[in-house]
Amino acid sequence: MTSPDGNLLQGAPFQDSPYLPSRNASSYNPLHTFDLPKGTEKHYGQQYADMYFLRLAQLKEAIKRQAEEAWKDFELAGEKATMVDRVLDVRQGDLCWIIGTVYMEMALKPNVLDDIAKEHWIAAPPVRQTYMSSSGQDEMMLEDESGRLRITGESLNSHYVTGCVLAALGTEQADGCFQVIATQYADLPRQPQRWERDDSALAVLGKKNKPVTPKRGSAGKLAIVSGLEITGTDDDDLALDLLVQFLTGELGAHPEQSRSGKITRLIIAGNSLSSSSPILSREDFVNSKRDKGGKQQFGYHTSSYNASPAERLDALLTDILPSLPITLIPGASDPANVALPQQALHPALFPQSRQYANPPVKSNESREGLDSVTNPWEGDIDGWRLLGTGGQTVDDLLKYVDEVEEMDVLEMMLRWRSIAPTAPDTLWCYPFQDDDPLILRDCPHIYFAGNQSKFERRVIQGPADQKVLLLSIPKFRETKTLVVVDMETLEVETVEIGVVQPPTPE
Repeated sequence: MTSPDGNLLQGAPFQDSPYLPSRNASSYNPLHTFDLPKGTEKHYGQQYADMYFLRLAQLKEAIKRQAEEAWKDFELAGEKATMVDRVLDVRQGDLCWIIGTVYMEMALKPNVLDDIAKEHWIAAPPVRQTYMSSSGQDEMMLEDESGRLRITGESLNSHYVTGCVLAALGTEQADGCFQVIATQYADLPRQPQRWERDDSALAVLGKKNKPVTPKRGSAGKLAIVSGLEITGTDDDDLALDLLVQFLTGELGAHPEQSRSGKITRLIIAGNSLSSSSPILSREDFVNSKRDKGGKQQFGYHTSSYNASPAERLDALLTDILPSLPITLIPGASDPANVALPQQALHPALFPQSRQYANPPVKSNESREGLDSVTNPWEGDIDGWRLLGTGGQTVDDLLKYVDEVEEMDVLEMMLRWRSIAPTAPDTLWCYPFQDDDPLILRDCPHIYFAGNQSKFERRVIQGPADQKVLLLSIPKFRETKTLVVVDMETLEVETVEIGVVQPPTPE
């Protein structure tokens, strides 16, 4: 029997357990921003250069407004700065500003052979920790549809990377290099009001029928975890079992159960499996069914495929889903496509838990079961706009810069309005032609990245009073940390799943 203060050792025995509060449902309204075309509508024959021109065209007007506002009264030695439409029209000695896409020429950037090796599951060279050259020979350039111009200056601070679009104020030097005095970027876009999208849907429904008045109570809490890195071995079991028990309200005494009962949704942000096994080709699959004597074998070949990690993840999801809905985002080590945006993990991986998944129909209906989504992912939860990734975009950008923290990277990507600026240069992505979903059009209220080295939080503010909560979600396998966000106040707390090791006998 549990006493009112949660002490299991006090109170009368043989009485009913105290009443546990029921778990409320969260308002879940996912977007499908990063869904790719299906089947034959998906094409990979386009040129990736078109993505850079598309990015520049879509962000140029916003950056132009920022630059005109910042530099309208700027003068240097009596000369007023003017805008030059094309980077190749810059004239030596003239004070001007130009808009273009940054390109970093770095000696340590990977080449295409590394990418081909990764795609075909060949042993690739070791992963580079940085693209920056120790000799200092890296160069920064600004390009548009007319050409490319080398830029330099202390104001750049080496914090810009390939793919970000900016305006640069300065003059061209005698050696042809553009000396930059100041820079401007697009900054945060418009931020939707809370419940804006849900209220718009209700307004449309009200016009068709009778007016709809939403009845909304206090929102619950959102749990975010990443980097489970399940191996399928016994090493995973204890920490994962404790995580499941906490989320389902079976761990601890009454106060702890009430705390977990307030969680209304779980987001798993990438790298659920420790590594993804290669998918066999048709020829390899047929050959794997025959032993050395030529006899037919049934099932998979154990030396080629290990199903234990996927089975353990399926069991974990099945244990949680009856009491808590889950949004599942793939990561770099999960069996999804390599290029961004990664598409949802295939339901065939989850023979048990897929019974909780809703039909894959694009609608505004709340999904209360398993929702396997893309990476990146965007959606509304309890009225707030959320945007999250599995962490590849942050990890790749950190290789371009020095002495920059993960929180700084998250903030920079939002202010540049590009959540994957280094794609497609050093980060694989789909060759978009007409529209690039990796460009930020609406400012989220919460922006998170999974599989980071440690937990951090930061609140940033935009020029139009936009406020964004940035979250760095640590790897659970290394930190045993779960991040919980109060969806009413946006306050953040962490839950550490402690596993006490027994003392080593002397």
